[in-house]
Amino acid sequence: MTDDILSFEEAMEKYDPVLGFEVHVELNTATKMFDAAPNAFGDEANTNITPVSLGLPGVLPVVNGKAVEFAIKLGLALGCDIAPVSHFARKNYFYPDTPKNFQTSQFDEPIAENGSIDIELEDGTVFTIDIERAHMEEDAGKLTHKGGAAGRIQGADFSLVDYNRSGVPLIEIVTRPIVGAGERSPELARAYVAAIREIVKNLGISDARMERGNVRCDANVSLMPKGTTEFGTRSETKNVNSLRSVERAVRYEIQRHAAVLDAGEKVVQETRHWHEDTRSTTSGRPKSDADDYRYFPEPDLVPVVTDAEWIERLRAELPEPPAERRRRLKADWGFSDEEFRDVVNAGAMDAIEETIAAGAPAAVARKWWMGEIARIAKEREVELTETGATAQTVLELNKLIDAKKINDKIARQVLGFVIDGEGEPAEIVEKRGLAVVSDDGALTTAIDEALAAMPDVADKIRAGKVQAAGAIVGQVMKATRGQADAGRVRELILEKLGVEG
Repeated sequence: MTDDILSFEEAMEKYDPVLGFEVHVELNTATKMFDAAPNAFGDEANTNITPVSLGLPGVLPVVNGKAVEFAIKLGLALGCDIAPVSHFARKNYFYPDTPKNFQTSQFDEPIAENGSIDIELEDGTVFTIDIERAHMEEDAGKLTHKGGAAGRIQGADFSLVDYNRSGVPLIEIVTRPIVGAGERSPELARAYVAAIREIVKNLGISDARMERGNVRCDANVSLMPKGTTEFGTRSETKNVNSLRSVERAVRYEIQRHAAVLDAGEKVVQETRHWHEDTRSTTSGRPKSDADDYRYFPEPDLVPVVTDAEWIERLRAELPEPPAERRRRLKADWGFSDEEFRDVVNAGAMDAIEETIAAGAPAAVARKWWMGEIARIAKEREVELTETGATAQTVLELNKLIDAKKINDKIARQVLGFVIDGEGEPAEIVEKRGLAVVSDDGALTTAIDEALAAMPDVADKIRAGKVQAAGAIVGQVMKATRGQADAGRVRELILEKLGVEG
């Protein structure tokens, strides 16, 4: 059953959104958060487990030191204060994918607090989002629902649980309430999660593949009637795992809340589930507050104690922040604001940087990645980096053009053949006989035929209208299947007709 919703425009006329995000980041450590079981994706179900993973009686957890260092690095990258002492706690709730009936997490003493991050939208508008905390915890197992029409718990006959993910190290990043984004709230939601994904990938602490659940977002939404300042009742859309879905879920929840409030009803504080196929959410369970989880200190784990020397060593290991890198590359490449924004939005920045590092001029790298490669990616509905084109592909195509062995038109054809798996550019040009025709004898024959077929154009050229030579060039290019050297063809035409160009 679909909820009633208001149009987004009407919702924005009447209400101000308040947002909040809890982003869960799976760390790519070799082992789990509190035991030596492998931390690996895609293995056979229930093979990456130990008694600790399953919470069997008598087992004792041990903190993964690398996960702690990753958490500190992320906290520093988010501008947070790193706690001198932080503690683990038990977050108590029962669910089949949590075999201990509690999750080992952090509550009132997290590893990192009080940070902020600047989020730039596509048009250059910047929002500063305050980070309340980033804390360490363990992931739950994975449930697979069987027998239903859509693989959801609703309507399923039974569920299977895979504990491979149980105990995988997580960092949860929690924002403070975000106000003032207005109609740009959905866009801001997408940009924020994209920024977190970019940061953790840049730090090397997570594979950051949202389709695998490495980065998941719980999106909180509430509305305030225009002119008021008291926050409304929030809903929390759980485990959204794509940027597009985050944006759509926030937009939908704004419209749904607005319809509920317009009808004079109260919004229920609850979790919601996002469904990409219907682009809507459905009710999950009443949302628990912290008190309902009955947090208490984890008695089996010692506190995490940091010191200034350790923190500064980790700070020195941080890579260049993504925002600073973007500013540097934009200046180095000489791109305009609009050009660089298009590159970032297309996800082409890394590919262009690699292509330039391989030896291609910045303008050439941008032309190929934002032009023909982007067109093919869109046509085939894949990411730029999934087309099969590489920095070396672009570099070799450009070298062939510079050497006048092929022209732009042929180069685009060759790129398509490269992407289809036929080989490298030079190999394809040779095998398919695509090299530019630059032999004067062959070109002269084609020019004579074109001039004979278009005597009126020849007369115009003789009369001094040299721009008319373009029509003859076009005919020659057609006759040679686009393989003629257009510049040389023009020279020969003018020379034959006794006209200076």
